[in-house]
Amino acid sequence: MSGPNTVISIDAMGGDQGPAVIIAGMAKSVAKNPNLRFILHGRKAELEPLIKRRKLQDCVEIRDAADVVSMDEKPSHVMRHGKKTSMWSSIESVRDGEAEVCVSCGNTGALMAVSMIRLRKLEGVNRPAIACLWPSRNPSGFNIMLDVGADIRADQDDLLQYALMGMSYARNGFGLSRPRVGLLNVGTEEHKGRAELKVAHDIIYSAAEKNNFDFVGFVEGGDIPTDKVDVIVTDGFTGNVALKTAEGTAGLISELLRAAFKHTPLSRIAALLALTSLQRLSKRIDPRRVNGGVFLGLNGTVVKSHGSADATGVSAAIKLAFTLAQSGFQEKLAARVASLAHDAQGDETGEPSKGVS
Repeated sequence: MSGPNTVISIDAMGGDQGPAVIIAGMAKSVAKNPNLRFILHGRKAELEPLIKRRKLQDCVEIRDAADVVSMDEKPSHVMRHGKKTSMWSSIESVRDGEAEVCVSCGNTGALMAVSMIRLRKLEGVNRPAIACLWPSRNPSGFNIMLDVGADIRADQDDLLQYALMGMSYARNGFGLSRPRVGLLNVGTEEHKGRAELKVAHDIIYSAAEKNNFDFVGFVEGGDIPTDKVDVIVTDGFTGNVALKTAEGTAGLISELLRAAFKHTPLSRIAALLALTSLQRLSKRIDPRRVNGGVFLGLNGTVVKSHGSADATGVSAAIKLAFTLAQSGFQEKLAARVASLAHDAQGDETGEPSKGVS
């Protein structure tokens, strides 16, 4: 692959499995894309030998950061005392324009808190959102859902912003020229749901044509993995519960399948005969392939990787970060939100902003 280099800022110390796994993921990414460059944040004495072992010296710059944000650390404590942590340092590289995207496997609450205080919210955004990829029957293999945990609250205006941010993500991350957006509810009938959902339904519907997306109306939980919709909009409480439930269910199904195929000699033979199909299924539902929640609504792009991610998962998060950086996603998202803010102040022309994706 040829072209200009893309610089990604990496929090090396945030994952459950330590920096060795993070750097192994970086090595996998560089093997596929030699145009990647990294600013790696963490304890220099610990990182240097790992970088040399993977022969990444030419594409990695290490920024020494002595402290680490633990998974159980309160965001408020990190906000007051976290300036010397690898997480804080990795966000600073995006804020200072040295890197295009930050990737961290660290504490989600702390990462969002630091991102908000250092990158600041885009003008016009009330609540940022975390968008995740959900395995689906769509040709891309995934749907986008937001919010999945940035904020447990969301009123009708927040849900409209989520719809526009999710639509921009679908357009620039997946090349969907006219994404289909659905609003998650307890039923598809227009009279169901909380009052703010009914209002959100109407204002998202009104915004759809001008912003070049299709609003499919209310969708239910069973529609999340289907090909009925590309973007599912919900509040952070509902989205996070749905995400964690799905992850737990996927793990349970995998365990039950393994147990079933080991139950008898005949079932072991059946497993061997079905090995190719089982491997295809395993790859299809492998959560590592969709590793990476994107923080939307900030003056900079942040990709949150699972804390337990292995090298494959870290590489997937880096690939997502690279794709968004290459698409100019941050600038297009900022333009989309600014367009919405302009409309709210009274755009008399009624015409969509030109060049906004």
